[in-house]
Amino acid sequence: MRIALTGATGIVGGFIAHAVREAGHHLNPLPDYRLGDRPDLTGHDALIHAAFAHAPGRYRGGEGDDHARFRRLNLNGTLRLFDAAVGAGVSRVVFLSSRAVHDGQPAGTALFDDLSPSPTTLYGEVKALAEAALADLPIASTSLRATGIYGPGRGNKWRDLFGDYLAGHPIAARIATEVHGEDLAAAALLALREDAPATLNVSDLVLDRRDLLAEVAQLTGCAHPLPPRADATTLRLPDCSGLARLGWRPGGMTKLRASLPRMLDPTRHL
Repeated sequence: MRIALTGATGIVGGFIAHAVREAGHHLNPLPDYRLGDRPDLTGHDALIHAAFAHAPGRYRGGEGDDHARFRRLNLNGTLRLFDAAVGAGVSRVVFLSSRAVHDGQPAGTALFDDLSPSPTTLYGEVKALAEAALADLPIASTSLRATGIYGPGRGNKWRDLFGDYLAGHPIAARIATEVHGEDLAAAALLALREDAPATLNVSDLVLDRRDLLAEVAQLTGCAHPLPPRADATTLRLPDCSGLARLGWRPGGMTKLRASLPRMLDPTRHL
């Protein structure tokens, strides 16, 4: 399969690019693409859209002070890309959305694949609007509602957290849902299947910082106090049964433990 990928040089796009190549597909990383462009996608079987313009290290709240530019690039630019895919006869589009489309759901809500969006941030709103526009186009598509993404390399989201803990700084309690970047990439490949539904949740672990840092303490011998356990009753848990039916098997705590030594080594990169 000939696959075009936007955002291939980004954190998430890097995981996807590696998975596409490992699966034996022909990857076109669209090296000159910028949000707002209308690339020539002639001859491609599929498009995976992972590019997103945001403040470094931030997604929710990543719009900065220029909301109009954020919307223009990430919504209008995305819709222009989708139109280019339709015009070129691309068979399938996979869009990297976010579980942020559900931030307005009540605490404790189970997030099923077909749950209607209820965003509370501009980030979530832009993702939800792009999902809806894509679903209305005459092209087979799947939007991946991904949760927090972790993994080794320059995109290690916990680098500062680990540094603070190892330095003995106080750590606030927090619990969240997480998925390894490699497992997200595996989900993107499964979303290329003809029987993939229009929206799919992508989440693996419910991870308390206390448990994460307990693993760090064991690996490093650090004896600093662990943070208190967070309240898990407010979580909105994504249901990933749709991906499971496609054969998705994320790595869970086993993959997290295997990744932590690389994530604790500042010299290691993807």
